[in-house]
Amino acid sequence: MSQIKEYQLFINGKWRTSTSGQTIDIISPSTEEVVARVQNGTAEEALETLQLADKAQKEWKKLPARSRAELLYKLAQEIKANSDYLAELLVKEQGKLLKVAKGEVAVTASFIEYACEGARRIEGDIIPSDNPNEQIWIQKIPRGVVVAITAWNFPLALAGRKLGPALVAGNSIIIKPTSETPLATLELGNLANKVGIPAGVINILTGPGRAMGNALVESPICKMVTMTGSTPVGQQIARNAAQNLTHVQLELGGKAPFIVFEDADIDAAVESALHSRFDNCGQVCTCNERMYVHEDIYDVFMKKFIAKTKALKVGNPLLEETDMGPKVNQNELEHMEHLVKVSIEEGATIATGGKRPTGAEFEKGYWFEPTVLTNVTQDMTIVHEESFGPILPVLKFKTFEEVIEYANDCEYGLAAMVFTNNMNTIMKCNDELEYGEIYVNRGHGEQHQGFHNGYKLSGSGGEDGKYGFEQYMEKKTFYIKHKA
Repeated sequence: MSQIKEYQLFINGKWRTSTSGQTIDIISPSTEEVVARVQNGTAEEALETLQLADKAQKEWKKLPARSRAELLYKLAQEIKANSDYLAELLVKEQGKLLKVAKGEVAVTASFIEYACEGARRIEGDIIPSDNPNEQIWIQKIPRGVVVAITAWNFPLALAGRKLGPALVAGNSIIIKPTSETPLATLELGNLANKVGIPAGVINILTGPGRAMGNALVESPICKMVTMTGSTPVGQQIARNAAQNLTHVQLELGGKAPFIVFEDADIDAAVESALHSRFDNCGQVCTCNERMYVHEDIYDVFMKKFIAKTKALKVGNPLLEETDMGPKVNQNELEHMEHLVKVSIEEGATIATGGKRPTGAEFEKGYWFEPTVLTNVTQDMTIVHEESFGPILPVLKFKTFEEVIEYANDCEYGLAAMVFTNNMNTIMKCNDELEYGEIYVNRGHGEQHQGFHNGYKLSGSGGEDGKYGFEQYMEKKTFYIKHKA
């Protein structure tokens, strides 16, 4: 039996064993085997790291933005050079398909590369003053130490998404990945040292949120928290950061409606609905969480959609022919079973799936079948509670007004998807849907130059593009009086 690798804390450019003397087992969602161990860090180590990151940031910010970007561009190249290894780690720790994991590694590098392109675009303003012989200068400056808390579904990509703009802007960063999926993120420490990023600019800590996470967020040294994860955790982070009025950027839960109007391209909508629900075992914040299909095309659409859902192959994520891997852990799997049970009790019908698959290959691991629920009504639990898994409730609708009311009847507001060839309908959806991202005639999947922004309980602040980059900077205003 091969030796289980143990990872340390990455603090100030060095690997260190936690003083707690405790470790956390990282479990494979496919086999339930221990694939690695990480440190169970302490609040004291979090505070020490904050101090070291603060010291490092004061020197890092003095480098020209282009010089910072050149180092980060080298980091992106190293990520790509180690793509196979990082992708295999992602499969082991998160259970995602190997082909999806390779895509995640590529996206991680491109997040950083995109941020590097912004190094020469950190622009301020010169504004006329009301006073004679005076100008007003507004300069954009780094915030300081950024604490980045990432989710388990795309751990490496989320680290790259935050690390790139934070460092190009002149901040230092402390990344705290979740205890489920920290391995690929921890490998960034070795790569950072290899390309010469100064000690303390990038730090990676593992440990419990209640101790280490709270210590990071509550400290006055922390000048920004950027977090991707669940809404309850985001709300707690906002409360903890409030005592110092720390800037908080949150990307939280979602319950994206997928709306198919009567004039839609049915085949295109079916294909997009399929992948937008079952990609990464449904563990995507912008996934198709509830589908509304116009009554005129409902039967045709559902016949095709159910057939394609039944054809999805669940199994070994390392195999090219596999369409869907396991859920990330036992709790998530039990949540799927609970949601199906409640849905049936409330009157829904299982059109396909609804349980753990059978067979020898599924005796270990956290597997659940692609599941479609019909005879669903708007008041059911499954329409309102985020599943974050391969369960899709489907509802009929008659009118535009009805479906907009249904779609907006939600505490989340991250993403929505609309299929129609009617430009008037598209514009009305743009006006009336209460969502930060709306995908028209395609499935979910944001781009770096866009803006990933949620309404309601889906978060605040937003990421990506020029607007996301600005989250990592403060503004300083100078009133310059001069002699005539």
